[in-house]
Amino acid sequence: MSIWCHSMGKLDKPVLKLLQNSPKPLTLAEIAQKLDKPEKTIYRTLKRLFEKGKIDSRARQYTVTEE
Repeated sequence: MSIWCHSMGKLDKPVLKLLQNSPKPLTLAEIAQKLDKPEKTIYRTLKRLFEKGKIDSRARQYTVTEE
């Protein structure tokens, strides 16, 4: 596996954009449905973004972090 896979996934930007444009926090299922992707794939993207400090999670709902 290359470093590229760990640094930026192809869904990072679409997920961040979706969360930025959402008036409320979204669940994993909502994000997967809106992006027409499997929940397992979205989960990996959310985990990566959370570890980078790009998103926040409260009660299994996700938002973009305040920078």
